[in-house]
Amino acid sequence: MTLLDGKIGENYKVKSLDLEEKVMRRLESMGINEKTPVKVLNKKSSGVTIIMVRGTRLAMGKEIAGGIIIHE
Repeated sequence: MTLLDGKIGENYKVKSLDLEEKVMRRLESMGINEKTPVKVLNKKSSGVTIIMVRGTRLAMGKEIAGGIIIHE
């Protein structure tokens, strides 16, 4: 399951990142690694997903959200 499949208001843990190296390094520098808890706050009709990570709200497009594998 990816962040795109996550439900609003639910908490998940990052299982892995399946993205190009540059994007993956950027996410890791923001604290999104394996086993990081994330909460899906909102999803926009444009495909933007808003999450809460370590007390910070982050918005990402559907290409990036689709590359973040999560589990409950």
